[in-house]
Amino acid sequence: MRHLVKGRKLGRTTSHRKSTMMALSVALIKNERITTTLAKAKELRLHVEPVITRGKKDTMHNRRLVFSFLRDKVAVTKLFDEIGELVADRPGGYTRIIKLGKRPGDNADLAMIELVDYNDEQPETAGKKKKRTRRAGRGKSSGEQPAQSETKAAESKAEPKKEAAPEPAKADEPKAKAGKAEAKKGDAGSEDDTRDDSSEEKK
Repeated sequence: MRHLVKGRKLGRTTSHRKSTMMALSVALIKNERITTTLAKAKELRLHVEPVITRGKKDTMHNRRLVFSFLRDKVAVTKLFDEIGELVADRPGGYTRIIKLGKRPGDNADLAMIELVDYNDEQPETAGKKKKRTRRAGRGKSSGEQPAQSETKAAESKAEPKKEAAPEPAKADEPKAKAGKAEAKKGDAGSEDDTRDDSSEEKK
């Protein structure tokens, strides 16, 4: 029974576990944020925070100690030149772990571990939207109604009223009827002329 034994085995041998923590530490220092399982993230915090504390004091001794653990020149340079200056006034607690739910493949607990100084946004409001009640979503708020009425009044003042097209006057209708009647009379007169001509020819 491994009661009161510090650390997580992570299903690895000692050498494999050390290599895993080394690789995750280098990735976290280079990228400032990585996603892994929750167990690895909690174990990584125990290994990487003492390394970041060493990065506060840029001495040859500290650089050699950090390099013996990380074994990556780029990560060591970034730790002492950039990260060490940001965390100079912070007394520990350089990392933050945010749970991301379950992994679809094996249902493992996922988590994101990041450096606190590279993300000022609080985890409580990082990816959450503001909650709205059903009552508030039904109608418009009282503060929006006067503003809309003012805009409508301004639009009505700005746009001139369009005059309706005048309808044809009824006085013109008798004239049109009279013109039609004259036309009919003219047609009738021409017919009478043709009849008279035909009667004269017969005589």
